[in-house]
Amino acid sequence: MGAFRNSGRDTGVRKGRGAVSNRDGRLESHRHVALDDGWEPFEAPDAAPRTSVTIDRSKSVISRNRSPDVPFDISVNPYRGCEHGCVYCFARPNHAFLGWSPGLDFETRLVAKPDAAKLLAGEIGRRGYRCSVLALGTNTDPYQPIERHYRITRGILEVLAARRHPVSITTKSSLVERDVDLLAPMAAQDLASVNISITTLDHGLARRLEPRATAPRRRLEVVRRLTAAGVPVQVSVAPVIPVLTDAELESIVAAAAEAGAVSASYILLRLPLEVKDLFQEWLAANVPAKAEHVMSVMRQSRNGKENDSRFGVRKRGCGVFADLLGARFRLAVKRHGLDASPPALSTALFRNGASAGEQISLV
Repeated sequence: MGAFRNSGRDTGVRKGRGAVSNRDGRLESHRHVALDDGWEPFEAPDAAPRTSVTIDRSKSVISRNRSPDVPFDISVNPYRGCEHGCVYCFARPNHAFLGWSPGLDFETRLVAKPDAAKLLAGEIGRRGYRCSVLALGTNTDPYQPIERHYRITRGILEVLAARRHPVSITTKSSLVERDVDLLAPMAAQDLASVNISITTLDHGLARRLEPRATAPRRRLEVVRRLTAAGVPVQVSVAPVIPVLTDAELESIVAAAAEAGAVSASYILLRLPLEVKDLFQEWLAANVPAKAEHVMSVMRQSRNGKENDSRFGVRKRGCGVFADLLGARFRLAVKRHGLDASPPALSTALFRNGASAGEQISLV
């Protein structure tokens, strides 16, 4: 059977954690069930699981994207798993490929890539490399708490700044302010922008939905500080959760405009693969009176299913609720002057070393 893993019987809320179980991933050949057979004292799952970090020694670091509904071609993810613990995170199913649970494992068993900056320098320094905007934070947050120690994102930015390579960062962490000394000069050359994700302005709800992420009002302060430093910031109202957060759409857009954001976007909640069951467990444990209403509206917006992964539909949904949400958003951003496209970043200044006649390191 392998190591014990809670299959969902224990659905207690754990302080500082998002998922309420450690259910098996879809790729596992066995299903684990917690059972007291009377022979040995029953050991309940750890009520306060600690974070552990595994080192990744991959030989490459750039991921290439061919999805038609995301605005980037290449990305780097400094970490796998995310201690922020956002229960709705669409990246959770990726942990199944490691043989770990997309539940509590995703937020407690993390993977760090300390060689990422060196690998990136080698990849963008190759002769023939074609520069395009590199996205940071497309899968898990590049500024999650362990970045304070590992500083992998910082190292990546140092490489990009030295090569004048454009970068777009998505985060919900105030730690991004640490790197304003790199981001501000890059932004002055149209080489950097930041996307701050805000799900709700309700501190109590945020603490349960995304327990180790920066508080919502503090994120708005990040918008102000980056804007003051000359870094263009987009606010993403993401995800919009029917019944729980959709009423806040206009107030989040208004707060983003007041803080100095240059544009805004939104994404309707997605529930791919294991996230569907993990999110419903969270609803039952945290907002049981609203659980069925939330899922009913989700199904209405996803062709009768919990999730619809089709390109062009997965971010916006379909049906009456989704159409109304889109109309509300368009009115809100127009009212507050956030309906412009995010500022375009430049690839014209990029130098990879090979084109400049520099010696490329083989280390």
